[in-house]
Amino acid sequence: MAAVVEMSRAFERARSVALVRESLSVLSSKWAVGLLLALGDGGRRYHEILSELDPISEKVLTQTLRAMERDGLIARQVHAEVPPRVEYQLTRLGASMAGPLRALGAWAVANGSSVASARERYDAVHS
Repeated sequence: MAAVVEMSRAFERARSVALVRESLSVLSSKWAVGLLLALGDGGRRYHEILSELDPISEKVLTQTLRAMERDGLIARQVHAEVPPRVEYQLTRLGASMAGPLRALGAWAVANGSSVASARERYDAVHS
């Protein structure tokens, strides 16, 4: 019986790790965090995002927007105007990442120099 319980726990841990990895995979994109932060202040049109995330290419921005829309983090709204106006905004799910991203950003600012120093020490020893 103990072996079955332990197997069940191991399965749940593996499942949890897979869920976390899959859910956070969107942040592995070079531009995803910047895009989330750019849309954090409200909706933006495509070219506004493009200029804000410069030097991102149009192709990469389009791919990133589509991937994040697929993941439910952003919504694309087409306004029936001539010419059509398209606006992107965070969904409730995307907006829920704002707090954790701010915390991660604060950690990066507070610890960035320590990370840089650690890299320099490592490189000096391993080069």
